[in-house]
Amino acid sequence: MPEASHVRSPGAAKHGNTAGGARRQAREAALQILYLSDLSKTLLSDLPVKAWSDEPLSSKTRDFAQHLAAGVLETLGTIDTLLKKYAENWELSRMAAVDRCILRLATFELIKDVGTPENVIINEAVEIAKKYSTAESSKFVNGILDKLKKERL
Repeated sequence: MPEASHVRSPGAAKHGNTAGGARRQAREAALQILYLSDLSKTLLSDLPVKAWSDEPLSSKTRDFAQHLAAGVLETLGTIDTLLKKYAENWELSRMAAVDRCILRLATFELIKDVGTPENVIINEAVEIAKKYSTAESSKFVNGILDKLKKERL
């Protein structure tokens, strides 16, 4: 697990790459807003529209990003309880903020958005961790989510 000082903020990566398509772009936008909310302790509704993405988002992509970010924040207590259970020997506060936000985002999808296959959710989280964090973090994220997926209803 990398220290927070070695981790790029979600806004630091270039968003010109459309690998993964609109849903990946929505997940990245949701990650960016969750990261900003986590660090600034700001409510989702108080964050400026510009904070959602460095690039304009289609309405469908923005809606999915808002669904994800709002869902994470509405179920944060449940999500954090699950993460504490499966992130053995790791306190959430000691995780790099970007990794914590990626885990929260994927956990929300795993437990609440059952229409998306769990392997897709985990693979997306791993790829996003590689992009915004480190290869070591992507392994960390994969390990936790692989254990946590059994919580899926």
